[in-house]
Amino acid sequence: MTSTRELGLPTAVPAASIAADSVEIWEVGPRDGLQAEQTLLDVDTKVELIQRLAKAGARVIETGSFVRADRVPQMADSAEVLARVGDLAASGIRTPVLVPNVRGYELARAAGADDIAVFLSVTESFSQQNLGASRERMEQAVAEVVARAQADGVRVRGYLSMVFGDPWEGAVETADVVRLATAMREWGIEQLSLGDTIGVATPGQVRGVVRALTAEGIALESIALHMHDTYGMAVANVYAGLEEGVRVFDAAAGGVGGCPFARSATGNLATDDLVWMLEGLGIRTGIDLDALTDTSIWLTSALGKTPASRVATALTR
Repeated sequence: MTSTRELGLPTAVPAASIAADSVEIWEVGPRDGLQAEQTLLDVDTKVELIQRLAKAGARVIETGSFVRADRVPQMADSAEVLARVGDLAASGIRTPVLVPNVRGYELARAAGADDIAVFLSVTESFSQQNLGASRERMEQAVAEVVARAQADGVRVRGYLSMVFGDPWEGAVETADVVRLATAMREWGIEQLSLGDTIGVATPGQVRGVVRALTAEGIALESIALHMHDTYGMAVANVYAGLEEGVRVFDAAAGGVGGCPFARSATGNLATDDLVWMLEGLGIRTGIDLDALTDTSIWLTSALGKTPASRVATALTR
């Protein structure tokens, strides 16, 4: 495989419209990536994936999900995976896990989790499809989880799904996004990740939603973007987010994933492609792109597929 060093890339030139020298990447491959893949990986492979990502420089690696095993069998072994990567905390690496409700929170805590993420759907249809419950019921459940987490000193991130479009309902009202985001911040959630769950967002939509949130007093520092690449717009959407001041982005090594409950969704934004663009802008990520790409190729091979990442594909030719 060709390395990025062998390509003799030119010196990065920062964009005048982006005042940033570093960003934070949430590596979601071990959770959001694997949960949508048909191939089930064993615990040893999942642990090796997380360790490889850590060695490549990832500082936040979403490790698993405490959801019903009959609905998401790929995440059934999250407690064991979390236990086996617990030593990463000594190196300052975060290993958050996703929890859908109080029961999931209790299971996560019993497994030793002290860093969690919760999620809500902006649309009623996806709430029913994904969680089997209404938006109102899920809001109550998540508020209770956040209250318990605060009492326990547990860090909480919040995901909002279907922010930019819904396969059942179509266009999503920005006012609905603002209402839920405001509520989640009021509950005490420290960071909000805006999910383009089916990958239909455009740069203009990204700018509009981010501006609507900040106009309501939600700090840019608390906003993250979670892009899927269904229409090839994920990197462009990140660029729009950068111009608006967003500095946290979710991505999955090799572009693995999708959404098991929204069949029109393809994979996540590939971390490889994201790092390639950011480095070209002179923005630090702390990630070794060659090590990351090696991991992406190893992972997709284990899944029996080719990488969705353009960078990984190009470097293996």
